[in-house]
Amino acid sequence: MTAESPWAGDGGTAIVEMSRQTAAHRQEVFPVSPIQSRPKRILLSTVSSDSHTWNLVFLQLLLQESGYEVTNLGPCVPDAELIEQVRVQRPDAVVISSVNGHGHLDGRRLIRKLRADSDPALSTVPVMIGGKLGIQGAGQPHLADELVAEGFDAVFTDGADPAEFGTALRRMTAHRPEITGAAA
Repeated sequence: MTAESPWAGDGGTAIVEMSRQTAAHRQEVFPVSPIQSRPKRILLSTVSSDSHTWNLVFLQLLLQESGYEVTNLGPCVPDAELIEQVRVQRPDAVVISSVNGHGHLDGRRLIRKLRADSDPALSTVPVMIGGKLGIQGAGQPHLADELVAEGFDAVFTDGADPAEFGTALRRMTAHRPEITGAAA
């Protein structure tokens, strides 16, 4: 070996330093996590009495463009079916949309059933509801407080800032596991 060689003369410390620099540069260019992650999974639905679909399509596209994996159950999903899908799919969060003005009544019934379930995957799954929660629309701000008291993690009334939706969803799903494998 010649004196110019990184292996010469210093007992290998030069090569160790070069390896550290290369690894640091690779990490900057290609950030790698030691744990393989998967997209957060969202279960999307309306309340059982709501037959509107345009809101679900809009939310599905918005969520997918934000990197979420979305299962859209569609409109008029009975409470029992939604609960079964949470049990089977184990989503990172549930998003409920209401346009017909019955979100408060149907949402209250649904969240009570979810939170009362003996399966922790159901009783602790983050759930948000938004849209027209009462027949008077934004004229009933107290409905949001009541739904949070019943167990919703976030409630968005008609006319809420859409940016807050994304912030709340990221916050709600941040603690959920991202490990792929048998449990995913």
